[in-house]
Amino acid sequence: MPTPLPFETAIETHGATVLRVCRAVLGGHVDAEDAWAETFVAALADWDRIARIENVRGWLVTVAHRKAIDVLRAKGKQGPSLDVVPETPTTLGIPEATHLDLYRAIALLPPGQRTAITLHYLAGLPYAEVAAETGISPAAARRAGADGVHTLRATLTLPFPIDTDGESA
Repeated sequence: MPTPLPFETAIETHGATVLRVCRAVLGGHVDAEDAWAETFVAALADWDRIARIENVRGWLVTVAHRKAIDVLRAKGKQGPSLDVVPETPTTLGIPEATHLDLYRAIALLPPGQRTAITLHYLAGLPYAEVAAETGISPAAARRAGADGVHTLRATLTLPFPIDTDGESA
């Protein structure tokens, strides 16, 4: 069994990846940051057990993805609020804030493509783990990822390459 990872180290090591996952599902606004926080609150509640897991990053990514989907479901039930003016996201202190347009575009993808892009390209999970998380075959996960990349390329001019041939970008 691996040596337990200190909680603070997990945040430093995996915090940016968890935030990328949340932003990919929810876009680049405050809901993504809330899902990020909820992920680490959930982790802290049972950290003694989680810190001994071999793939802490995978656990955090899975929880982050589920927390972000919970936010989407809750927003769908509530409907849009007309009383609140939308906040303009700040780039101060946010890793990779220059790519908020990419996160917004990923959030607009169909759910299967969004999940494949989020888990494979942003969280770095291999397609076999994406398939296990989503309950589809690795080939279907790879196809959803490729379709998502195709859609993103058609809608965005990306300043960085996305590798669709390898296991990671």
